[in-house]
Amino acid sequence: MRGKLLFLGGLAAGFVLGARAGREKYEELKATAMKIKESPTVQEAAGVVQEQATRLYSEGKTKVTDKLANSRFAESDLGQRLMGSSETSTTPAIERDVLATTGSSKTTTSGGTSY
Repeated sequence: MRGKLLFLGGLAAGFVLGARAGREKYEELKATAMKIKESPTVQEAAGVVQEQATRLYSEGKTKVTDKLANSRFAESDLGQRLMGSSETSTTPAIERDVLATTGSSKTTTSGGTSY
């Protein structure tokens, strides 16, 4: 019971102190976060991370497709659809599903990377 009272007391104290800081402190923190986000250094790092993620995605997709192509599963109807052997689409189903999930479309950047 004592632990519960201490917890509730701490919760109440945090609420009161947080309310006193108010909207001004929130706006200050928000402005600082936006300044950091828009920093050229952070933007450059985000670009590097994006390139690495794209490279890892491509390598992983290639490995999975190769493994799938060398398995008994590849001979099944589902395997053929996943690997893109369908007459209805030139994009493999695996890639279409990933693109649909991420909400992105295939584009080519100036560096020739497509994602």
